[in-house]
Amino acid sequence: MGRHEQREQLFRLLFRIEFNSPEDMPEQLQLFFQDDEVNFSQKVRDSIEDRYELVLAKLPEIDKMLDEKAEGWDTKRMGKVELTVLRLGVFEMLFDDDIPVNVAINEAVEIAKQYGQETSGGFVNAVLAKFVPEKE
Repeated sequence: MGRHEQREQLFRLLFRIEFNSPEDMPEQLQLFFQDDEVNFSQKVRDSIEDRYELVLAKLPEIDKMLDEKAEGWDTKRMGKVELTVLRLGVFEMLFDDDIPVNVAINEAVEIAKQYGQETSGGFVNAVLAKFVPEKE
């Protein structure tokens, strides 16, 4: 499973946060990896799970930054797809030194286009662009 597919699977796992309580997420994590449609190797599973935990630990900080940067929007008003994509994108841009900023933005926009509405890609791109000067 390539990096794009792993990122997409991580997005799908993070998306579950919007529909489940924090207490239910350990069970959701197990259910996610039991999906019959995707065959996760142990290495890929460990990688996705590790990244999930890292993003989860940064969510309050990421949400605060999103509330400050997304003019006219706050995380409570954003669509769940867009919010999840933005969380992952901001994490990769600011907290993952292995991923170039332009790759993080491009991947986030592609996932937003695939899972969101017609305007999701543009929205995600515009919000993430506001984070570029912080990193560089």
